Amino acid sequence: MSKNSYEHADRPSPLINTGEWFTVIAAAVRALMSGRVVAYPSETVWGLAVHPDSAAGVNRLLQLKGRDPLKPLQVSCADVEGALLLAQAGPELTALSALWPGPLTVVAPASEHCPPDYAPGGRVGLRVPDHPVALALLRAAGGLLVTTSCNVSGQAPATTYAGALAMNLADVVLPDGGVLSAGLASTVVMVPGGHILREGSIDGDRIGRLLSAFLQESGGAT
Repeated sequence: MSKNSYEHADRPSPLINTGEWFTVIAAAVRALMSGRVVAYPSETVWGLAVHPDSAAGVNRLLQLKGRDPLKPLQVSCADVEGALLLAQAGPELTALSALWPGPLTVVAPASEHCPPDYAPGGRVGLRVPDHPVALALLRAAGGLLVTTSCNVSGQAPATTYAGALAMNLADVVLPDGGVLSAGLASTVVMVPGGHILREGSIDGDRIGRLLSAFLQESGGAT
């Protein structure tokens, strides 16, 4: 696969907030709008992104990943408000949103504002990352992108720029701006119910305490 990348021994030199940096982000957005796949760093592991308005891009992402098309897609958002708009309101979602931006993915019933294609089975996975590159890409692309980890389903995700290049899944691989990924995936929680589908950067006990405290304060405890 032919891709645009930035040649460095291990990771690119910091570029954030320079003229070169804004040129790099603009080129990535143009790639997304044309249906191409962009690899980007997050605070957890590296991700793959496509633009939600590109059906061809979304289909290509599913094919590259070897992902079940019936599983909810992850939608990464530039801010908490944008994420909450895509899901049905509920006390657990409200409580968990306090951990955004951060290494948390919430699988929630989709709201009427969420396009059905993002929510097979009526649920959507929501994420607000906490990495300057991911956030810059999201803001420049309009506030949200369809995303997934940078790997073929069943394999370990890329955790470095070099690893993302080696995966050979993306058309464009962004530099990390000098901010490394932690190497541990986001914690995934399903609501309602607070069921932890995957424990990652945020441990399950912390999730449980947060939900319990919030529900008690709001009078929703049982």
